[in-house]
Amino acid sequence: MRIGTIFPGSGRFCLAFVLLLLYGGHALAALPVYTITITDGVYSPASIKVPPGQRFKIIIKNTGKGPAEFENLALRVEKVLAPEVESFVVIHPLKPGNYHFIDEFHLDMSGFAIVVTEPKN
Repeated sequence: MRIGTIFPGSGRFCLAFVLLLLYGGHALAALPVYTITITDGVYSPASIKVPPGQRFKIIIKNTGKGPAEFENLALRVEKVLAPEVESFVVIHPLKPGNYHFIDEFHLDMSGFAIVVTEPKN
């Protein structure tokens, strides 16, 4: 018995699901990953350099004693982390430039920057 006779339209769903498993997982595996730590308002490293036009993932670890925030309103990115918590954000492809992030719990600190530059030939 064909699956489409039990659940009409499910054959297309199964095909889409198989294609997602085959090709969607590969696209996620190729995502560049950067790791940063925030300790009482201090980001380490203070910046990262990334190529333009490429999505990437940032793993954020709060190793401080209080809450920390990773925020850039222009990029619509905001992540609040409790002490000793790890999370991540995926950043969409960016144009060349500097993108500054702040921690509103520690506004007196310098924050974090993503620097997007064209590769040098």
